Amino acid sequence: MRTFVNQKFLFKMKPDLFQAPDYYLLDDLLTEEHKLVRDSARAWVKKEVSPIIEEYAQKAEFPKQIVKGLAEIGGFGPYIPVEYGGAGLDQISYGLIMQEIERGDSGVRSTSSVQSSLVMYPIWKYGNEEQRMKYLPKLATGEFIGCFGLTEPDYGSNPGGMVTNFKDMGDHYLLNGAKMWISNAPFADIAVVWAKDESGRIHGLIVERGMEGFTTPETHNKWSLRASATGELIFDNVKVPKENLLPNKSGLGAPLGCLDSARYGIAWGAIGAAMDCYDTALRYSQERIQFDKPIGATQLQQKKLAEMITEITKAQLLTWRLGVLRNEGRATTAQISMAKRNNVDMALTIARDARQMLGGMGITGEYSIMRHMMNLESVVTYEGTHDIHLLITGMDVTGFPAFK
Repeated sequence: MRTFVNQKFLFKMKPDLFQAPDYYLLDDLLTEEHKLVRDSARAWVKKEVSPIIEEYAQKAEFPKQIVKGLAEIGGFGPYIPVEYGGAGLDQISYGLIMQEIERGDSGVRSTSSVQSSLVMYPIWKYGNEEQRMKYLPKLATGEFIGCFGLTEPDYGSNPGGMVTNFKDMGDHYLLNGAKMWISNAPFADIAVVWAKDESGRIHGLIVERGMEGFTTPETHNKWSLRASATGELIFDNVKVPKENLLPNKSGLGAPLGCLDSARYGIAWGAIGAAMDCYDTALRYSQERIQFDKPIGATQLQQKKLAEMITEITKAQLLTWRLGVLRNEGRATTAQISMAKRNNVDMALTIARDARQMLGGMGITGEYSIMRHMMNLESVVTYEGTHDIHLLITGMDVTGFPAFK
């Protein structure tokens, strides 16, 4: 163990000894490419994220130096076709990358999945060829960082009520409004922004940093996702070139299609956070001696660990099957909602139980558990709250929407 000191905090750098649980031998369901992609991401997280993430979480700062590495492991648009700078991987590979990144930190995974599913995905799916060639290769390498503007101060779970709007001024659009809780906003080069036209129809526009009237104030004083940059998007008579309108899909279904991709990635990512908490608690239970024996030899601690590995295994099976359906183009929005809701709730429960197992040590930055727990309090809310996803499943099985 080595230590280093910055101007505010003392950090004890422990080696990353993480070992991924695979209780049902699910590696047998993966291809060699899947395992290579996952293992590459895992090795990168151990080398580049684990040694620094506690410091950056304490400082409430995103470690920008990891952007190049995120790109190199396929963290930006891994399923985007090669001709646009992506890796051309399948959906299970995407999920495995998100799992490994979130094992390191949910905030880092947020940066990756926003770039992939909420910026690159809509440009790829809803943009034209000129837009794809202009933006996607630079987003894939991390030369450009993007963000996604949907949530507004008064419209979160009801994004269709948005008031951000644009008007046709002849040779350009005039954009006005505001978005909040936007990951990557403070340093993003571009924003995919959803706004209503003069008829009330929702469209996506690509807004570039430097456009007059476009500002991105940072959100401070967060207890969660502290190693992720969060901010607002403010549009004050922003002139957006007409060629920046995404032409191939409009309506609320357009941004919701992006959220399907992002929620799918979250379902995998939450497993990574849960695995890290479980692995930490398991190792601690084997080393911590109380009443002359390891605490892992007691019934209550074994109960916690047995329930953790059971729930992780169930979540692994759920996401693997969902990945197969995504690859086949058969996964539904409701199926994705079920996985996102279940897996984040599972991860939160495991984080809380693991924190208890570590006693007072569980709240310190020497271990990752409390950071994961705080991060997951955001993950359980963003891109569809826990309750909203429950209602999506309820509507799917009954046929009755309970939102209104």
